[in-house]
Amino acid sequence: MKKSDFHYELPPELIAQEPLAERSASRLLVVGPQAPPYEDRQVKDLGDYLQPGDLLVFNDTRVIPARLHGTKDSGGRVEILLERLLGGHEVLAQVGASKSPKAGGRITLDEGTALTVLGREGEFYRLRFDTDEPLEKLLLRAGRLPLPPYIQREPGAEDLERYQTLFARHTGAVAAPTAGLHFDQSLLAELQARGVRFGHVTLHVGAGTFQPMRAETVQDHVMHSEWLNVGAELCQQIAQTRAAGGRVVAVGTTVVRALESALRDGEVRPFAGDTRIFIFPGYRIRSVDAMVTNFHLPESTLMMLVSAFAGRERILAAYAHAVREKYRFFSYGDAMLLYPEAAP
Repeated sequence: MKKSDFHYELPPELIAQEPLAERSASRLLVVGPQAPPYEDRQVKDLGDYLQPGDLLVFNDTRVIPARLHGTKDSGGRVEILLERLLGGHEVLAQVGASKSPKAGGRITLDEGTALTVLGREGEFYRLRFDTDEPLEKLLLRAGRLPLPPYIQREPGAEDLERYQTLFARHTGAVAAPTAGLHFDQSLLAELQARGVRFGHVTLHVGAGTFQPMRAETVQDHVMHSEWLNVGAELCQQIAQTRAAGGRVVAVGTTVVRALESALRDGEVRPFAGDTRIFIFPGYRIRSVDAMVTNFHLPESTLMMLVSAFAGRERILAAYAHAVREKYRFFSYGDAMLLYPEAAP
C-alpha cells in the first residue's frame, strides 16, 4: 500500500483560511452506510442522525500558544515549536535555526525569558525555561498560536477563541482537535435535550499531525507519539451505552486514536500514557460506531485512518463529491459524519 493511494486533487481556494461566524454553521457531508448518494447538511443538523442514549465522545485537550521566537547566544535567530510539556519548566520542541543548537546552549526569547538547551531526543530538542513563572502563564504572554501551515496568515485575536473547543480543559496540545471546533453551546444544548450523552478523552495533539509522511510505503511509516488519557468514567459510559443498545460516536480522529489505544480484549479500559498507534486500511476500528471528522490532507495518516473506518474508495469518492460541491477543507473547514460501510 502506497501513500499515493490516498491522494486527491484539491483546489487551493477550498482550503479554509478563516472560521465561519457561527461554529455549527459549517456544512456536514453525511456518508451513510449505503452512500453514495450523500446528504449535504449542516453541523447544526447533527441531532437528526443521533438517538437518545447515543454517546458523543470529545477530546478535551487545550491548545497552548506553542510558537516562540528568539535568539541563540551566538546571535542566530531561532523559531521554536513546542511539541510536548514535560512537567515543571521542561519541554520537547522543534527548533528551526541556521545551525542546530548544542546542549548547554542558551536561547533568549524575544520577550526576554531565557531557555537552556538540555539535549536532543530524536527530531526534538529538550529545553528548559529558566524562570519561576508558571509555564502556561509565560506562554500566554510570549507564545503565539501555531496555526497550521496551510492557513496562510498570522494568527489574530479571533483565533484565540476559535482555534479552541468549548470543552478544552487540559493544557498540552499544539494543534486543535478540529472536529470539536464545530460545536457551540446551542448545538450542545439541543443534543443534550434529545437525550444524547457526552463523554471526554484527553489526547494532546502534537505537531507531528502536520508533518508529511516520508515513507512511500504505508507500512514503513513510523507514527509520532502523543500522550492521552482515557478515564474510568468514560469507560463506564461506553459500557453502559453498549449495554443499552446505544452508539458511540467519536468527535474527531484523535478520539478514535485514544479509544483504540485503550482497547483491551475488545473493551475500552482506563489508560494513560503515550500512543504511537497507526491506523490504516486493514486495521478494524472497534471502539466507535460513527465518526464526526473534518476533511484531511492528501496522503496523510488521518486520510488513512478514516479510510480504515469507512473504506478507501468510499472516502476518496466522498472527497471528490466535497470538492465538486465546494466544501471548505481542513482545520477551519467543514465536517463529515462517517459510518462504516454496510456489509454486503
